[in-house]
Amino acid sequence: MVNSICIKTNNENIINNLLNNLENMELDDVYLSQNDFKNYKNVIVHYRGNTIDLFYSKLAEVLSDIIITYYEKNIIKRIISSNYFYFDDIEKKKISDICIEVLLDVQNIEFLERKNIIFISFLKYILYNKSLVLDGFINFRLKDYICILDDAVDFSVNKFLIEREYAEFVSLLKIYINSKESTTPMVHLVYINQESILIDKFGNLINTDNHIFETKYLSDISFSSNDYALNALLTLLPQKINIHLINSDEDEFINTLKLIFDDRVYVCRDCDICKIYRENNFKLFR
Repeated sequence: MVNSICIKTNNENIINNLLNNLENMELDDVYLSQNDFKNYKNVIVHYRGNTIDLFYSKLAEVLSDIIITYYEKNIIKRIISSNYFYFDDIEKKKISDICIEVLLDVQNIEFLERKNIIFISFLKYILYNKSLVLDGFINFRLKDYICILDDAVDFSVNKFLIEREYAEFVSLLKIYINSKESTTPMVHLVYINQESILIDKFGNLINTDNHIFETKYLSDISFSSNDYALNALLTLLPQKINIHLINSDEDEFINTLKLIFDDRVYVCRDCDICKIYRENNFKLFR
């Protein structure tokens, strides 16, 4: 018995990809033919083997990959243009790039599941139908998949807005710093367990308590040692900031300091100050 399925599309790249992947499907008794008609170019897949379930599964997988490879970016752009038309072209491009990155993130399981949704939709369809128009299938059979992309776009827009606000925040602080004269030659920032300690060039502790420094640079809900340290640095405006990383890597807070204070920042991992705080930290937590 021969099982045949006709796949219709006019995209030459998709046709070439489809033919290539079907030829390398590692399944015997698969034969391909191609016909051009008025509206579509047809790729017809014939299967004469006995493992029909395996054939349908492999075909559904090939078609799923085609949707993600050739259609997904355009669907994302269409969603952005429709739902977020008020962004300019550059902003839309940034949102699209963020969305694609989000969809590839292995930690976003709900987004990675989209391929399974496509796969199941194709599998259900080809079990009972012998003709498949790819464009029409996306519009009428992949609504759950489109919903996932819609959620991914919304997530990416929020991420874009947060990143834009962050960039504006850094830019404003840099303008402020460059408009003021430095009042302090040097400050050491000891970064230990993701917390900040400020000391002056003589090794004396700088009190970053909000009673000492005006907290006009802090938000109403920011009360960590890093918030107060940043506020103190913006008040003191040191010419040089030595950051001593004791048991921490350069995280978001350190990167923010580097962006704001630019060439005033020097990162140190192994000086006398580093050794003192590293030894004390070891004694404290051993």
